[in-house]
Amino acid sequence: MLKCQYAGLSVRRIVINPFDCHTNRQLSWVEVQRRLLKTKNALVTKFKEDPARDHGGTKRPRELSSGDRESRTQDSSLKAAKQSEKVPASIGQEEATKSSESFGHWSQGLKTSMQDPKLQVYKDDKVVVIKDKYPKARYHWLVLPWQTISSLKALREEHCDLVKHMQQVAERTVQQCPDANSLRFRTGYHAIPSMSHVHLHVISQDFDSPCLKNKKHWNSFTTDYFMESQDVIQMLETNGRVNVKEGTSELLKLPLRCHMCRKDIPTIPALKEHLKSHFPS
Repeated sequence: MLKCQYAGLSVRRIVINPFDCHTNRQLSWVEVQRRLLKTKNALVTKFKEDPARDHGGTKRPRELSSGDRESRTQDSSLKAAKQSEKVPASIGQEEATKSSESFGHWSQGLKTSMQDPKLQVYKDDKVVVIKDKYPKARYHWLVLPWQTISSLKALREEHCDLVKHMQQVAERTVQQCPDANSLRFRTGYHAIPSMSHVHLHVISQDFDSPCLKNKKHWNSFTTDYFMESQDVIQMLETNGRVNVKEGTSELLKLPLRCHMCRKDIPTIPALKEHLKSHFPS
């Protein structure tokens, strides 16, 4: 055991300031080196015993065997199957409708809406009239056939009587509107609709609605992108199909223009304010 020349005692019992003692400083350095060597030897031993771990003790990822991969695939399939199970009978019709919409593409939404009694305004054996869920005017209805027809391009000469009936129902719906005498209405189809299943728009021309938000909304109802119902009927009677002009989609990019006085308007908020001069509340 080294003795401290200042204290005359073993370093373990030294009572003076250890930093003033040369012997203590020497022993401290030796102790540090000894502990570092001991730690290093322990890590080497541990690495040899467990090769699955790296020098930092972090476990390396183990490659999945074919059995493990198959097991994980089966687990994923079971989870997907549970999510796609039918809605329990205890859930109401509204909840069931929301659930079915969440699993289907949004473009198929009309097929669900036309079955909703809360949206239905009129129905017969050929068509149903519903309120548009996102109306672009004070009055905005959709006339849809029960028969599955994807779009205008799918219409043929044999659908002519059906399309005429849709127009007649649309006119009857307008006549029953309380503001039919003070507002002007148009009936027509979007040349390139975003929603699947052919539908006839019946819309008042005030366009007073918070759902009308952008240029695309506006131009889809105030340019030739909106095809009059009577024009569609005439195409079917003459050509047996509906022709959509090339470049029709570009009409949605046209500048904003008032459909009443043809004045150019810079923004949607300014357009809505301008419309109040034509359609006061």
